[in-house]
Amino acid sequence: MARRIDVTGAGGVRLAAWEFGDPPKADPAQPAPETTPGVLLLHGLMGRASHWASTARWLSGRHRAVALDQRGHGQSDKPPQASFTREAYVEDAEAALEQLGLAPAVLIGHAMGALTAWQLAAKRPELVRGLIICDMRASALGVASQREWADWFKAWPVPFATLADVRKWFGEDDPWVERPNPARGEFYAEVMHESPDGWRPVFDYEQMLRSRETWVYDAHWEELAQVRCPALVVRGVDGELGRAEAQEMVRVLPLGEYAEVADAGHLVHYDQPVAWRAAVEPFLDAVFTA
Repeated sequence: MARRIDVTGAGGVRLAAWEFGDPPKADPAQPAPETTPGVLLLHGLMGRASHWASTARWLSGRHRAVALDQRGHGQSDKPPQASFTREAYVEDAEAALEQLGLAPAVLIGHAMGALTAWQLAAKRPELVRGLIICDMRASALGVASQREWADWFKAWPVPFATLADVRKWFGEDDPWVERPNPARGEFYAEVMHESPDGWRPVFDYEQMLRSRETWVYDAHWEELAQVRCPALVVRGVDGELGRAEAQEMVRVLPLGEYAEVADAGHLVHYDQPVAWRAAVEPFLDAVFTA
């Protein structure tokens, strides 16, 4: 089960946080912990908290696992005039940790959510005890990348008549798909909602581009070097983060570790949930028992 909890983010934006599972059951043979270890999960651009459902459910057996619908995404508010700066996203995650009583927590972030996680870890080290960075580059992507994304959004054949059409287009027909990928189709089906004329994304394209332009032109190595907690960099072998850059990120992180998941693209935790768990669980165990 997932229980919704509202969080007030930067500028008063209402954010939907989702706590997965029942509270961990106490082991009568062990002393009761003072607090249940907290984990905050941050999705990437266009994502939503439900994309973490598989991860959050196994985490909830031992930890307090909360996934956040970030501003402009999922069921969180999407005010037309809201700020979509890096500072706003980081302050939202900071507010979630404090208002939900999760800190010091492990932050698990995918893509843009990973950048938010390491920026928060650098800014407020007392709130973060560990960090997992999933398929997010620290280097600048540049003007051409932003232009490609704008063109890609224009190519979406919205509205989609059915969710089956959504799955097929994103899993097979999208020009960005190199080979059929059913998991990608399912991923995008989760960010659609039914409107009078068909299925449309729950987010606004312009807000996504505004969010992206606040980080795509800059490199983020300096903030990475300021992360003092243990950090794990995870990449899908066929993802967007190359091995050389991932290993350089590990080198820059003061307490960095590396893992990769075979047969996975950018959506590592969604493509290969079992292998993803095998890659990250030992790191989490070490952080929470340190």
